[in-house]
This record gives sequence, structure tokens and C-alpha cells, in this order.
Amino acid sequence: MSRSIVHMDLDTFFVSCVRLQNSQLNGIPIIVGGGERGVVASCSYEARRFGVRSAMPIRMALQLCPEAKVIKGDFELFTNKSQEVTQIIEENAPIVEKSSIDEFYLDITGMDKFYGCYKWTNELSQTIIKETGLPISFALSVNKTVSKIATGEGKPKDNLEVPEKMVQSFLNPLSIRKIPGIGEQNFKSFSQLGIRNIEKLSEMPQHYMHSMFGKIGLELWRKANGIDNTPVQPYVERKSISTEHTYLQDTIDIKKVKSHLISMAEKLAYQLRKEQWLPSLVVVKIRYANFDTEVRQMKITYTSCDHILIRYILELFDKLYNRRMRIRLIGIRFSGLARGSYQVNMFEDTVEMMSLYQTMDKIRNRFGADAVSRCAGTKLKSKDEEEQKLPDPLKGEFYYKNQ
Repeated sequence: MSRSIVHMDLDTFFVSCVRLQNSQLNGIPIIVGGGERGVVASCSYEARRFGVRSAMPIRMALQLCPEAKVIKGDFELFTNKSQEVTQIIEENAPIVEKSSIDEFYLDITGMDKFYGCYKWTNELSQTIIKETGLPISFALSVNKTVSKIATGEGKPKDNLEVPEKMVQSFLNPLSIRKIPGIGEQNFKSFSQLGIRNIEKLSEMPQHYMHSMFGKIGLELWRKANGIDNTPVQPYVERKSISTEHTYLQDTIDIKKVKSHLISMAEKLAYQLRKEQWLPSLVVVKIRYANFDTEVRQMKITYTSCDHILIRYILELFDKLYNRRMRIRLIGIRFSGLARGSYQVNMFEDTVEMMSLYQTMDKIRNRFGADAVSRCAGTKLKSKDEEEQKLPDPLKGEFYYKNQ
């Protein structure tokens, strides 16, 4: 049986939220983001007509559209409005996946037996608009890939339905850029081969795509042919993310403890960005040698950036550690999580900082979470801790003695 999958997308979500608070912003070019050295988190359709796009440096955006008004992002507002929409959808739809702060997938397979799927989805979207004041677009098709592409093609005015028999004819004329997950590098590689629209990609031999581009090539070929069996995953909100470290021997070496805290924070922050979460609460825990445990927390502005989170963590530790006793365990927890569709905090970070984090995360994604880290958080073995042995080249072992 053919599935019925809906993709719903809140139009220019951040812009729509700030306009709800200030109606004088209606109809004028709006850029939501950080300061002049920051990047565009979202922009209105009025600004897009001048070539302004998300993730563009704000300085460049203002050169394209000098009349645009720059509004600093209020993530607490955005989170609250997103939760309002989430609640309405979850109360009505049987299976809901929240893929980002402003995007949702709904599996309403079988509903057409009792009620037209398109009619039901349209009434749900009208309910969202009426109760939240936020514009929302949707598309209905047989899988997540086609419905997401169709939503983008229909925005901002038309809500599309792409039946199974129309999937390939709908996809064929579109640019391969429309395929979710294609990435800039893959787009350039395909373009060099003369593959620029979905029809051309869909006609490529399957084995050729796999041999040339590996798993990602095969996946993109499937999507170009309208094939996507990915299920709609029921949405479960993560409450917190945490980690702890227990010392084999209780320690009073504060420099070493802080180094471990930095390393722990880096790994958690990378996980936050990978899963697209932003915390609003930082918690630090200490357990002393006598098993007394103390905890301290701090409310923060939403961010997933190491350099900001580390500063808060070290500040909390300095306030918390005042007994001058040996430490048995340290822990970090990030909570008050909000979902975001970007990897770092576009409302606070400069273009240079965004570029640095994105580069570091690409390295980690490819080579592992420990592939790159701050020197301050690097765990170095002391001479006493080192295992003094020669390497075994047959096992691929290498040994570097600390000088």
C-alpha cells in the first residue's frame, strides 16, 4: 500500500515570530541574526528578492539590501512558538516527527479511507495558522523526500499533492540542488559530469553511481527516482545531555580537572551540534573523596559553541569547588534543550567562528569525535602514566615518548 507522508514547514519562521511581536515589520525586508559580523539566520521574502539568503554574512546581506532591518534572534520566543505548533500537530496526527524547530513530517497512511488526506492536512494547517498566527506550508506525497521537495516548490502560496503516479514527472525537471542532502561538493561533482537536473541523475546506471560516489551516490540516485523508505520517526523530546568522569585515584590537581572539563564540554558540544540541540541550562557536578556531592547550575542564552559553554563550565566549577578536598568525580549536564536547524548559534557567532566550527565538525564527522580538540582539553600522559614499551610495527603500533 502506498504511504501518505506530509511535510510541514513554517514559512520564514524566525521572521514570522518577530512580526507577531511587532506588526510594523510587516511588508519590509527583515534579516534575523546577530550583529554586523554575524550571519543571516532567516530573512523575509522581501529581502530574498535582493538575493539575501540564510547563512550569508550579514555584512554582505546589507550590501545587497541596504534597506533591510536587522533583528537580533530571540531563541526563547522561537522555541515557545515552535512548541505551540508541535502541540497542535501531535494532538491531531497519528505519527509525528519533528525534524527541526520549524519542520515536521506526518505519516497519515490509511486516513484516506475515512477522510481525504489532503483535505485533512489543509484543515490542520489552517488550525495552526489560526491558533498561532504563523504561516505554514505543506506537501503530501508517498515519502519524506518527495514531500519535502514539494513543500519547497509550493512555498509560499501553494500546498502541493504529488500522487505516486506523478512522482517522477514532478521530480524530473528540477535541479539536483532540490534533493535533500546533496551538499555543495556533490553538486559540483555531478555538474562536472553534466548531471544538473533530477531526470539526468535518475537515468544514470545504479552501479555507476555506487562505484563513483559510494553510498551517498546510491542514496541520491534512489531519491532522484522517488525512492525513500525512511520511516517517520515518532518525535520524542530529549530532556538533557550529560557526561561524567570518575578518577581511578582521587585528585586535587585542579589543572588536570579543568582540562578534563574542557575535553568533556567539547565532546558534548559537538554532540549537541550533530543532533541540532541548543541548551539553555549548564550544570556542573563534583563528588568529593568522602562521596559528598555538590551541584551548581547556570541559566544561559541558547548556544552550542564550545568556547561559550567552556567559559560557563569553568566559572561554575570555580564557584563550586571551595572545600579543597580531593575530587572523585566530575560531571557536566546541558538541559533546557531547544531544537535548531543549524549547527551553531547564528544569533551570536561571527562568520569566522561559524566557519571554524563547521570545519572542525566536518573533521570529526569523518575521523571521529577525538580527531580535533583544544590543546587545553587534550589529555597528556605523564611519564609515570606512560606504558614504557617499544612499538610493534606488525600491529601498526607507534610510540612517541613525551620530551
